[in-house]
Amino acid sequence: MTYHPKSDFIAVMMERGFLADCTDYQGLDEALIKGCQPGYIGFDATAKSLHVGSLIQIMMLRWLQKTGHKPITLMGGGTTKVGDPSFRADERPLLTPAQIDENIAGIRKVFAAYIDYDSGAENAALMLNNDEWLADLNYLDFLRDIGRHFSVNRMLSFESVKSRLDREQSLSFLEFNYMILQAYDFMELNRRYGCILQMGGSDQWGNIVNGIDLTRRVIDHEVYGLTSPLLTTSDGKKMGKSQDGAVWLNPDMRSPYEFWQFWRNTTDADVGRFLKLYTELPVGECDRLGALAGSEINAAKVILANEVTALCHGAEAAATAEATAREVFEKGGIGDDLPTLTLDAADLPASIVQLIVKTGLAKSGKEAKRLIAEDGARLNDTPLTDAGMMIEAGDLAQPIKLSAGKKRHALVQLA
Repeated sequence: MTYHPKSDFIAVMMERGFLADCTDYQGLDEALIKGCQPGYIGFDATAKSLHVGSLIQIMMLRWLQKTGHKPITLMGGGTTKVGDPSFRADERPLLTPAQIDENIAGIRKVFAAYIDYDSGAENAALMLNNDEWLADLNYLDFLRDIGRHFSVNRMLSFESVKSRLDREQSLSFLEFNYMILQAYDFMELNRRYGCILQMGGSDQWGNIVNGIDLTRRVIDHEVYGLTSPLLTTSDGKKMGKSQDGAVWLNPDMRSPYEFWQFWRNTTDADVGRFLKLYTELPVGECDRLGALAGSEINAAKVILANEVTALCHGAEAAATAEATAREVFEKGGIGDDLPTLTLDAADLPASIVQLIVKTGLAKSGKEAKRLIAEDGARLNDTPLTDAGMMIEAGDLAQPIKLSAGKKRHALVQLA
């Protein structure tokens, strides 16, 4: 990419690694330097929280606002009723309107940490729900006025659809309508709010291009699209997943401590790239930290974990998570990848023998009892002597560390 941007926003997107493609670099750049411009990203309400896989999009909206423009977070109250088929092998399960509303209420919480909705400034963000204009569409009018602008041949050529058909996997008519609805969203946001930019992951390219084309054809307005790369970690894993499932952004679904630990366990090769994408540290500092080697890279991982957690959960939560990690890990001199058992309050009280088995430190209760009898078990680095010991909810105000011998450790925490 040799384009030299004039606008702060595109400069940041390129410099920090957010940019995969743009429909018209120069046109968008010229529009952005004229003043505050609205841009949006849509988020379908398929769960009660977004996860780390959506964080790159949230950071794009944050940078859009920081460079003087107006972010629009579009909740997909309408489109979630259909389900985005992009690059999926199967149809999404259909949710009831009540489930969708409940999910939207959960998703909304995270945005306030990243984006300012209430300042009253020209670039204060908007949060909208596309159900507002999609729910009452008249089917025949929509087919006549909007459907006629879409070529089925062209829609079939988009990679997101093509990959599904090439694998001979069914694509329902319901799902096929999704890209038409997303295109309609872009046109409606342009008509109502002057929105000139849609952003999304590179899997959304076809949907974004359709929206640009529809907006030109129906209301003759020039709009733009910009995509971010689909992120995988350096070992090829999809961003946002960990060994024990999705890394949710809402604290009631993934504790700030677990969230911090996810970033602390970043592989060495990803540290510099993740610092640029998920923090606001200067690019030069991100490069310097990412280039560290050996034990020094661990200090960079702590900075990454602190910065990302502070943005999502607040500086106090980040500091508490780091302090807990130091207490649990460094005093025992153990490694990073500690298996973690998360318990609900309903699971307690639980016997220490049960916990040793559940964490995988022993294969059976008999083996756990023998470990305790032979002085091989420890609780927070203190030898365990009572096989009948019970752990109450109050004992898990902070995570506890269980050890079998000198090298095998696990963490137990309250959900």
